[in-house]
Amino acid sequence: MDSEIPALRSIAQTYFDAAYEMDAEKFASVFHPSSSVTKIGEDGNVSVTPIATWLAAVRSMKAPKQQGFERDDQILSIDVEKELAVLKVKLQVPPRVFTDMLSCLKVHGTWKIVQKVMISNT
Repeated sequence: MDSEIPALRSIAQTYFDAAYEMDAEKFASVFHPSSSVTKIGEDGNVSVTPIATWLAAVRSMKAPKQQGFERDDQILSIDVEKELAVLKVKLQVPPRVFTDMLSCLKVHGTWKIVQKVMISNT
């Protein structure tokens, strides 16, 4: 499945660019419309947010780029099994550093993020 790695790296790069610019449309280009974002909420319970709701929140966030922060994006791993892939990435949106597991499926020949599970290290 090494032939899929360049396309998955491209998804990760678009994801990193979107986070640095807080560009909801750029994020939307790599997420499947039915995807969701999962994390531990402030109450300590699992929180699942539909992608449309999460993108609406992104639109109101300040971009690290606008604030003059340096980037620190890393692809930690890529695991591919046929039309399924998991990208483990690390990025910073100061003051937080996030580790995200991006579950991807190849839908009609195109890789899309179908689930984002995230944790921040503050």
